[in-house]
Amino acid sequence: MGNLLILFTAFLCICLFVALHYVLYEYLWVPHRVQFIMNSQGIRGPPYEFIHGNNKEALQMRKEASSKPMALTHDIFPRVMPHDYSCIKKYGKNYLSWNGVRAQLVITDPELVKEVLKTSEKAFSKPKPSYFFKKLLGDSISTIKSEKWGARHRKLANHAFHGESLKNMIPAMIASVGTMLEKWKDKEGKEMEVFQEFRFLTSEMISRTAFGSSYLEGEKIFDIKFWKSADEIESDKLEKTIHDSVMKIIKQREEKVMTGEVDSCGHDFLGLLVNVYHDSDEKNRFLIQDIVDECKTFYFAGQETTNSLLAWITLLLAIHTDWQDKARAEVTMIVNETLRLYPPLNGVVRKAVRDVQLGELALPNYLDLNIRFIALHHDPAVWGDDVHLFKPERFAEGIAKATNNNAAAFMPFGLEPRSCVGMSFAITETKIALSMILQRYTFTLSPTYVHAPLPNLSLKPQHGLHLLFHSLH
Repeated sequence: MGNLLILFTAFLCICLFVALHYVLYEYLWVPHRVQFIMNSQGIRGPPYEFIHGNNKEALQMRKEASSKPMALTHDIFPRVMPHDYSCIKKYGKNYLSWNGVRAQLVITDPELVKEVLKTSEKAFSKPKPSYFFKKLLGDSISTIKSEKWGARHRKLANHAFHGESLKNMIPAMIASVGTMLEKWKDKEGKEMEVFQEFRFLTSEMISRTAFGSSYLEGEKIFDIKFWKSADEIESDKLEKTIHDSVMKIIKQREEKVMTGEVDSCGHDFLGLLVNVYHDSDEKNRFLIQDIVDECKTFYFAGQETTNSLLAWITLLLAIHTDWQDKARAEVTMIVNETLRLYPPLNGVVRKAVRDVQLGELALPNYLDLNIRFIALHHDPAVWGDDVHLFKPERFAEGIAKATNNNAAAFMPFGLEPRSCVGMSFAITETKIALSMILQRYTFTLSPTYVHAPLPNLSLKPQHGLHLLFHSLH
């Protein structure tokens, strides 16, 4: 008995020693080493705080910023990312920050951003997705880290969202906008919260283009998913429900082909995926779970992006009513200027998978690189002193001219070769919706609107977007 007690005590001491060694190494030695390496190269930032890094300070600054009323200004960077804004002013365009124990090199220098995003993922990879995000999207193009497997998904997505495939989706988009505008007839001259209206619109657009004639069933599937917050979702149960529902639609299509009712599985997004599922070359086939995951990504990314973009465009046009007439001819300029002022994503994170050289900086392999699109889009050094003004004419001669040929200064959908494959789809949706709205209505900002952009996965109006619509006829 005495020997067992001695052995247990010795084992416990060893465990405590290993745990203490781990804590000291991970939470003290590594952070201070990274800080020393980066400081020696002129990269500074707020000091590392034990365990929580800079998170406590950043959270407090966000709370303070969101608690204060905001003027109707497009200078949103200090509001949505006050900690980043403060650090850039204090430490420069590139600085070292701490997400807990994890070191982050925040980059807002366009040349370094371009180098990171154009470099092979063998050097800078996507970070591991969170548990909830993994459940939300599965192994889709947004989360896949494998270069080879991700390339297959990207090739299919590029085919789905470009050229003839995208052209075939336009009638479904027009039909969705037409349905929305019919509902608006009873709301003319009344206040309307358009952010929710656009949420329903983009959901129907995606349902029609993804599931074709089965769009009502597809819409029901994803209504379960996207109208709930993360806290309400029972991940495993929901995942099975969506999987079974998509399988039901797939089987219905396969049965129609087998009975000769139709000659293919269809040319909508789901049809393209099903055709790959039945590819004669086994190496090119998708699994059923691949199909489900890509449908989830299409819904999540497409719905959020276009919904926010349409909302911010109508806000800007409601403020600058003189541009509503111009918009019928200058819609591309207006879309680009909106994406500059209110980008769909605040930024992206990449992880240095090995010791790597970035410009003149030598980066250790345990460093994350955080690229802040919103800082680049609101940088007066790139855009001039009128950077916070709504001036679509800055894009009159194209993006290259507007950015002085600096590709990384404007990238609302990322940067080639890994820009968002759904970009053309989102822009097409937006242009169709905007042109159809402007053919029927003029609109102004409601007196009840409160300007308070809310940073999330995409930039949203915190209190909705209240506008007054008036018929042109």
